[in-house]
Amino acid sequence: MAENTLKRLGIVYAEESNRGLTHPFFSLVLNAFKEEAEELGCEVTFINNRLVSTETGYTDYCRAGRLDAVCVVCADYSSESIRNLVYSGIPCVTIDHLFKRSPAVLSDNETGIEMLVEHAISKGHRRIAFVHGHNNSIVTRARIMQFRNVMSCHHLPIPDEYIQEGRYDDIRLTRKLVTGLLMLPERPTFILLPDDISYLGAQDAAKECAMRIPEDISFAGYDGIPLTQTLRPRLTTVRQDCDQLGKLAARRLVDLLGHPDTASRLPAILPVEFMEGGTVGNAPDV
Repeated sequence: MAENTLKRLGIVYAEESNRGLTHPFFSLVLNAFKEEAEELGCEVTFINNRLVSTETGYTDYCRAGRLDAVCVVCADYSSESIRNLVYSGIPCVTIDHLFKRSPAVLSDNETGIEMLVEHAISKGHRRIAFVHGHNNSIVTRARIMQFRNVMSCHHLPIPDEYIQEGRYDDIRLTRKLVTGLLMLPERPTFILLPDDISYLGAQDAAKECAMRIPEDISFAGYDGIPLTQTLRPRLTTVRQDCDQLGKLAARRLVDLLGHPDTASRLPAILPVEFMEGGTVGNAPDV
């Protein structure tokens, strides 16, 4: 980027677990975005969400702060304030959400869910439950739909109580929901969790119900964060490429700034990696 053309990029980041920059998944994405943006000659600043309260709050904030473009990493994508920002004319890129005519970077969630469910089925599991994240994001909806698709392809039933709405990174709620599933008269033998951190709650639930992992109950997570890979048994999961999610988002945003008429606005879908651990065993005889 030429000298004296320093671009100021804003980041909207408001994940609901309130972990901020200590979040084990988004911290990696944000760091990659920041490093790539700075390498491209940009300045990066976080938008103060506490100062945004009206429907035009983010838009007004960005214009008042003379931000050239914005990356929306984690937010309430259904809010009027976010929607108005994306369609305000200020260049925006989103991570893990799609808006019409706005570039986005996502992981291949459909393939990720398929890998995990197919792995469980290959181990003989037929009673498979899904505790998913909040149902207000395109990521969650895509995962639920793919879960249903894979189960349907194998002609496996999904009792209503086998799909539970939780929250991402909520250990306590996951423990409560998993405990409920394990107390069912016909309990599942495999439970797919919303993310890796939630596995800590699932572990507690299994212990409370005197069930061994994976002999009595199997679990799989999602994200592939380093933390849960240190647990024993090691968590079976799908790894999202945090580094590429952040870097590609920065490149797409800078390209949109420099070439607004020719920059691609199609979503970029990044591949995921299946990581087999020790939390999925053969289906028990129950």
